[in-house]
Amino acid sequence: MTPQHEQADSPLLEMRGVAKSFGPVVALASADLTVMPGSIHAVVGENGAGKSTLIKIIAGVYRRDHGEVRLRGAEVDFRSTAESKAAGVAVIYQEPTLFPDLSVLENIFMGRQPVGRFGRIDRKAMRAEATAILDRLGLAIDLDRPAAGLSIADQQIIEITKAISLDARLLIMDEPTAALSGVEVEHLFAIARSLRDEGRGVVFISHRFNEVFEICDTITVMRDGRYISTDPTAAVTEDEIVRRMVGREVTDLFPKLPATVGDVLLTVEQLDSPGVFHDISFQVRSGEIVALAGLVGAGRSEIARAIFGVDRYTAGRVTLAGVPVPPGDPAGAMAAGLALVPEDRRKQGLLLQATVARNATLAIRGSLSRGGLLRNSAENDAARRWAATLRLKTSALDALAGTLSGGNQQKVVLGKWLATEPKVLIIDEPTRGIDVGTKAEVHRLISHLAGQGMGILMISSELPEVLGMADRLLVVREGRITAEIDRADATAENVMYSATHSEGVRA
Repeated sequence: MTPQHEQADSPLLEMRGVAKSFGPVVALASADLTVMPGSIHAVVGENGAGKSTLIKIIAGVYRRDHGEVRLRGAEVDFRSTAESKAAGVAVIYQEPTLFPDLSVLENIFMGRQPVGRFGRIDRKAMRAEATAILDRLGLAIDLDRPAAGLSIADQQIIEITKAISLDARLLIMDEPTAALSGVEVEHLFAIARSLRDEGRGVVFISHRFNEVFEICDTITVMRDGRYISTDPTAAVTEDEIVRRMVGREVTDLFPKLPATVGDVLLTVEQLDSPGVFHDISFQVRSGEIVALAGLVGAGRSEIARAIFGVDRYTAGRVTLAGVPVPPGDPAGAMAAGLALVPEDRRKQGLLLQATVARNATLAIRGSLSRGGLLRNSAENDAARRWAATLRLKTSALDALAGTLSGGNQQKVVLGKWLATEPKVLIIDEPTRGIDVGTKAEVHRLISHLAGQGMGILMISSELPEVLGMADRLLVVREGRITAEIDRADATAENVMYSATHSEGVRA
């Protein structure tokens, strides 16, 4: 049966009262989801709402404890991802995992290559099928190039092509646009609409409401592991969805508290790294939130990494409270009073297979040791203080960091660096990939830290965040600062103008 012949009035996927626990931790208490063929269905909720667990049950990663799951009318209980794929389910993750040394074509058919005469792989049949799928979706990609070096967008195209070659009826897109440019997002949306028009069902997981309302036909809201509501997208507003997600009114997403701006803490003078950034000079004062704004790829993260010593620079200098910060020396930067919360918390900020307590105290382990020995009680006491301060949602400090939601992982990384009691906190994309409720908590914490006299250097690609939180904006374009804009004068228009024009801010 081809997707076009699915019965439009019969659910493709039905989940009723699905529950899943991991020891004492209840990930899903009672989840419902109904996806119709020929539709794009959003599932939204705060981090920790149970979305990922729900998806992993459909994908065969986890088995449910209770409840009912039906796929195309038949009850299923997948014991593996292979069973889920064989039943017509495909998951397109934010960062697909491909074999980098194999070609695009080989990745599409890995493990199921068609065989011709004499048991040889039929590459001609592989190419013909892949080309037909790409043509049908209006896509173009070199089937012979190695997967290594492909953009995230192209990697997702490979996964989608693979799913269609397996005749997947249900495609789940888990935060697929987080690492894509605007053009790439529109391209992905065109593919999703093509899949919908073929009669397939698409489940779309995203924290970006503008995307949800643009592309999705239906929205299901989850909260605390429970089903809350399902509505046609046209029948609800963004404010209504937010209220259902958090269970309360979120009237102040950017709780900017008044702070006294004091003496200069961080001074960056004429920093230069050929081909990366040039002549970077600015200051951050006590109690001040300074934002590096600009487009993705402008060089903002590279500037932050150089200041902290992760990357080297060839000219210029950095001082903190008048004391030189040694270049290329993160330990020296930490000792001087700098802290860096990196953009990629999973790869650069956390040990995913270590406990929450171990991660939260990584940067201060030396001060907790006695006679070269680190006691668990000292580690737990230090971690417990930051868990309480950051309102960390975890059942125990001995939970593995990799099991936490994205918002809670970000809190652990923040706690790790705040434990060092820095004078200046550099925080790169503080709320990327976390839900609206946790965003407000992170913003409140940043504002509170500035109110206590800490200097904050914030990097964000979200204009509302930059405009809502920063006292001063430094706009970076192609490795240069093109404008400095005070909070009172900052608008979305003049920030974007400075990010795209070398002559700086428009009057």
